[in-house]
Amino acid sequence: MPTIQTEETTGGKKLPSHAKVVVVGGGVVGCSILFHLAKFGWKDAVLLERDELTSGSSWHAAGGIHTISSDPNISRLQSYTINLYKEIEELSGQSVGLHQTGGFYAASTKEWYDYLKGERSKARYMGLDQEFISPKELAERHPLIDPDHYHAVLWDAQDGHLDPSGTTYAFAKAAKAHGAQYFTHCGATGMTQRPDGSWDIVTPKGTINAEHVVNCGGLWAREVGHMAGIQLPVQPMEHHYLITERMDEVVNFGQQLPHGIDFEANVYCRQEGQGMLLGTYEAQATPWKVGGTPWDFGHELLPPDLDRVADRLETAFERLPAMANAGIKDVINGPFTFGPDGNPLIGPVPGMKNYWVAVGVMAGFCQGGGVGLTLAEWMIDGEPSIDVWAMDVARFGEFATPDWGTIKSSENYERRFVMTFPNETLPKGRKQKTTALYDRMIGKGAVMDQGFGLEHVLWFADGPEDAHEVPSFERNRSHDYVAREIKAVREAVGGIEIANFAKHEFKGEGVREYLNHILAGFVPKPGRLALTPMLTPKGKLYGDLTVACLAEDHFMLFGSGAMQEAHRRWFEKDLPAGISYTNVSDDWHGIALSGPKSRELLARITRDDVSAEAFKFRDLRQTFVGGVPVIINRISFSGELGYEIYCKPQYLMRLADAIEEAGADLVYRWYGARALLSMRLEKGWGVWTMEYRPDFDAVESGMDVFINWKKDFVGKEATLKARDEGVSQKLVTMTIDVEGIDVAHDEAILKDGEPVGYVSSGGYAHHVGKSMAMGYVAAEFADPGTKLQVEILGNFYDALVLAGPAYDANGANMRS
Repeated sequence: MPTIQTEETTGGKKLPSHAKVVVVGGGVVGCSILFHLAKFGWKDAVLLERDELTSGSSWHAAGGIHTISSDPNISRLQSYTINLYKEIEELSGQSVGLHQTGGFYAASTKEWYDYLKGERSKARYMGLDQEFISPKELAERHPLIDPDHYHAVLWDAQDGHLDPSGTTYAFAKAAKAHGAQYFTHCGATGMTQRPDGSWDIVTPKGTINAEHVVNCGGLWAREVGHMAGIQLPVQPMEHHYLITERMDEVVNFGQQLPHGIDFEANVYCRQEGQGMLLGTYEAQATPWKVGGTPWDFGHELLPPDLDRVADRLETAFERLPAMANAGIKDVINGPFTFGPDGNPLIGPVPGMKNYWVAVGVMAGFCQGGGVGLTLAEWMIDGEPSIDVWAMDVARFGEFATPDWGTIKSSENYERRFVMTFPNETLPKGRKQKTTALYDRMIGKGAVMDQGFGLEHVLWFADGPEDAHEVPSFERNRSHDYVAREIKAVREAVGGIEIANFAKHEFKGEGVREYLNHILAGFVPKPGRLALTPMLTPKGKLYGDLTVACLAEDHFMLFGSGAMQEAHRRWFEKDLPAGISYTNVSDDWHGIALSGPKSRELLARITRDDVSAEAFKFRDLRQTFVGGVPVIINRISFSGELGYEIYCKPQYLMRLADAIEEAGADLVYRWYGARALLSMRLEKGWGVWTMEYRPDFDAVESGMDVFINWKKDFVGKEATLKARDEGVSQKLVTMTIDVEGIDVAHDEAILKDGEPVGYVSSGGYAHHVGKSMAMGYVAAEFADPGTKLQVEILGNFYDALVLAGPAYDANGANMRS
C-alpha cells in the first residue's frame, strides 16, 4: 500500500507578499519545477500546496521508471530524470528509494518485435543503453516469466522503480536547500492579473503577488486553469494496479526483479517488497470526475473494480504463472491525469502573459525531472535547450475543448500499450473541425486524418467503400493510389486543400521593420513572396515561413498549421505598439493547383492574365478566381508549376466547383498529403516538426540559403558563429536500397556500423521510383556520394547521400 509523508513547512513562517514565480501544486512535477528554478538562479520561488505534498496522484503512483517514449527528446528527458535522482537524494538527505533493477519490454508478436527494433534503432543513435536479449535470458533475470510466450525482449539497464512520496519530498527539500520555499495547507483559491502582467494569487494564508505563475495542479489542473480563465483539455482517469502477498519465488531469487512491460498483455510489473506489483490499462477507460475534481479530495483511493481488468489479469497470469496463485494484498485504484495524446502539456499558454502550465504529466516519475528542467530553462533563458514540441501546450488550440479532451484522453489511456503504426489514424474525436469540402472529399473516397483538430485528406481510394487501409510498418494498400495522384500532378494537374496551412496577418505602420527583425530572410516588396527562416535568440529554428506582402503596411505569413498557436505566442510576446497581429488560419481556406497544366486550368477560371510573363514565380495577387475573391500565390510545395489559391471558407465550395468543371478535360485529380510529402522528398524539401525544429540551426538545416546577412535579425550572432565556425551535423537527402518498406522517422543512420545520425522523415518517391529519406548526419558524412546505411526494423540497408534534388534539380518546372 502506498504511504505518504507529512511535513508542516509553514510553522509560523509567513507567506511572502511577493515572489518571482509561484508554482501551484505540490506533486512531483511542481516540486521538480521549484527545484530547477531555484537551482538555476530563480531562488525567489514559492510553491503552494492545498494539502500535503503528493496529495493528488503522486502518492499512489506505481513508481516505475523507464526511458522509452514515442518522442526521442522525451526519452532524453526521461533519461535525465532518472540520472537526476541521486543528485536530489544527496542534496536533500531524503531517500528516493531508487532501485535501478533494469527493465524489459517483451514482444510476444512479430509486430511488437518490429516496434522494439525501431526503439532499439532510436536508442542506438541517442546513445541510450538498450540491447536485445533472448526470452530465455529474460527468464534467467526474471524467473516468474514464462519465456515461451515471447519472440524477443528489449532490455534497458537504466529502468527500475522508486518511492513516489520520498522522491517528491526529495525534490521539495532540494529546492529548499537552493533557497526556494514551499507552503503546505496553502492552496490557491483564486488569481487575478494586474496590468503589469503579474499575478495576485489568493490563498488561505494571504495573497501573494508573482511575476509568473505555473499551473502544476495535477488532478486539479482544470480548476486552477479556470481561475485564470483557461480551459485545459486534460482528464483524470481511474487506474488499477495490485500488490501481491509475499511470494517465495520473489524472496528466493536472491536479487531484485526487474521492471517490465508486456505490450500485448497490456501489463507492467515490478517487485514490491517480497511480492509483486502488477498494473494494467483497461480496454475501456473510466474518466474520473469529468465535471471537475472536488477540492476536498486528498489522500483517498477509489473503490476497486477488478472486473474491469479481469481479462488483462488472466493474460498476465499466463505470462507470469506464479502470480496466478499469489494472494492479493492490496488493490489500488487511483486517479491520475492524461492529456489528449498521452504527453504532457507544458510551457507558456498562448494568448496569456506570464502564465505557464505543466499538466497532464501522467508519467511523472519518468518525466518530472525533465519537465522541471525544461520549464526552468524556458522561463529563465527564454527557450528550452532541446525541442519539446511533443509536450508544448501550444500544440492544442481552441479546438481542444474539455469534451474533446476527455474523448481523446480516454482513447490514449486505452491505447497506452497498444501499438500505433506509421500509417494509422485514430478514430476518436474526429470531425472536430472540417472544411466545406469534407463531404465532397469523403464521397470521392478520401482517407482522412486530423491535424490541429482539422480533417485533411491523406489519399483517395476509388470510392467511400474502398477508403480503408490496414495499419502496417510496411508499404500498404495506399501505395498505388498515391502513385496515381502523383502521376496526375507530374503530368497534368492536381489539387489539394490547403486549409491546414497557418496564416498570420500583420497590419500597421512599421510592420516591415518589425518583420525584418524577427525574420532572418528577405521581406518582399508589395505583390511578392519570400521564403524565410525564423530563429530564436540562440539561433535555433522556430519557423519556416512564406512571407506575402499585400501592401507596405499589410503582410500575411504562411506556415505550419501545427505551429500556429506556438507562432501566435511568439509574435504576440514583443509586438510593437501600432502593429496588429491576428492568427487568421481559420479565416482562409483554399486549394493549391499543381502540375504542367495548372496555368491552363487557372486561366479558364480567372479574367487575369496569368501568363508566365505577367504572373511570375513568387508573385501574389488579390483577385478573383472561379468567381470568388481570393489571394493567389504563385508557389508550389509539389515542385511543379503551381498556385496556392486562398479564399474565405464561405467561398470554398464555389471555388472547388469551378476548378473541377474547368479541369475535367485536363485530367484534373484531387490529391492528398501522402502524395505531397512524396513529391517534396524528390525536391529535398524539409517539413516543420521533422527536418525543421528548434533542435537545429539554419546552417545545419540548410535554411541559411534564405538568410539576408546584410540586416540585423533575431539569432544573427549565433547563426554567424555557426556559419563561420562550422557545424557538427547537417541535413542530407538520401536514396535507400530497399524494397517493400520505407523509413518513417527516427531510424538510425550508420557508417561502418557506427551511428552517425538519424532519419527525420522519408518514404517512397513515386515519380523517381526510389525509397528516400532525409536526416541529420555528422558533418563529415554529409558530402554528396557518401555511402551510409539506414536501419529499418532491425535490418541495415545501403543509402546514398544526394548532391541535390532527385527531380527537376534546377527548379525549371516550378518557375516555368
